Amino acid sequence: MPPRFLVAVQEKRWKSHLTKPDTSWRPTRSLGSGRRPTLNENDEDPMQRSLVMIVLWLASMAPAHAQQETVASFYKGKQIHLVVGSAPGANYDIYARAVAPFLGKYMPGNPTIIVQNQPGASSLTMADSLYNSQPRDGTVIGEAINGMPTAPLLEPTGARFDPNKFNWLGSADSEVQITYVWHTAPVQSYEHLLKEELIVGAGQPGGTTVDFPLIANAVLGTKFKVISGYRGTTDIHKAMEAGEVQGVGSLAYANLEETKPDWLAQSKVKIILQWGFDRLPNLADVPSVLDLARDDIARQMLRLTLARLQYSKPFFAPPGVPPERIQALRRAFDMTMTDADFLTLAAKEKMEIAPVPAEKVAALVAQISATPSDIVARARTALAVATGK
Repeated sequence: MPPRFLVAVQEKRWKSHLTKPDTSWRPTRSLGSGRRPTLNENDEDPMQRSLVMIVLWLASMAPAHAQQETVASFYKGKQIHLVVGSAPGANYDIYARAVAPFLGKYMPGNPTIIVQNQPGASSLTMADSLYNSQPRDGTVIGEAINGMPTAPLLEPTGARFDPNKFNWLGSADSEVQITYVWHTAPVQSYEHLLKEELIVGAGQPGGTTVDFPLIANAVLGTKFKVISGYRGTTDIHKAMEAGEVQGVGSLAYANLEETKPDWLAQSKVKIILQWGFDRLPNLADVPSVLDLARDDIARQMLRLTLARLQYSKPFFAPPGVPPERIQALRRAFDMTMTDADFLTLAAKEKMEIAPVPAEKVAALVAQISATPSDIVARARTALAVATGK
């Protein structure tokens, strides 16, 4: 906001030029005559024009400055609760706790970010809460398991929200997942998987370890047998070593690299499929499920299911938060993703960072939400196959 005395002086000078024009000069010759032209009462005084431009520029700057001041004054001394839809110590929780202090650093007013956990139903419990009962003032935001945005299509009875009405802040990562099998498993290739049953350990319905193998069975004709109910990747890996299961249907390649690098180095597991809109360049000889789709219906079902990998660590705010606070949250999230100290921390924690901006996340959610109803019905039927441990 410009100092009031400056605006007042400028306004006074401006008005004096408008009310008391100098009419003593008159043009006596044309410009071509070589003499300097003079001003009449209809000509514009350069001083007057300059002052007008300064006042208009200062006025144009005032709204943005006032808006920033308003956001900062709102958040100053406050807390923002970042609610994670998974258990403490899980992969999503690690990302949230890494992001939190940097988000507070870049938010106007520098609020304190408090991370809380609300696991349940693959983040649907947390998403329902933020959508239906939490404050809509920008003091509560969430990070969900990546299957949450497609849940209203695939699990309509468990989702009481419209993902298109959430204010997406961005995603910290996008990923490609893989199917890998134990070195003694009877299935050692995709071709074998079309002919012989592969027993894979999995978490809960709604997660990729359950959903992806079931979709592949429906559209590709694979023979995954999904044993769900494991508490996490660690338990599934123990079950593989014990011979309870023969592999994992779908998990991030980065996760395997980080948690079991010795398995890869010693060829204790073999990667037979990759899942995602993109392919991993170091797995050029491993087939991608999208390339294996036999027709457009199969391809659409796979894209509906795989879209979550494009925004694998999504952050969002409830509907109805004032737009200027959403813009501040988005800007703070984007700045966090490029902060040198944050990237150093991410490398130390072995976190993959491939940020996706808010606008792209929102566009992907809208695109997937518009999937034809017959494709959604087919996918829903495939995911309704009974599983049990």
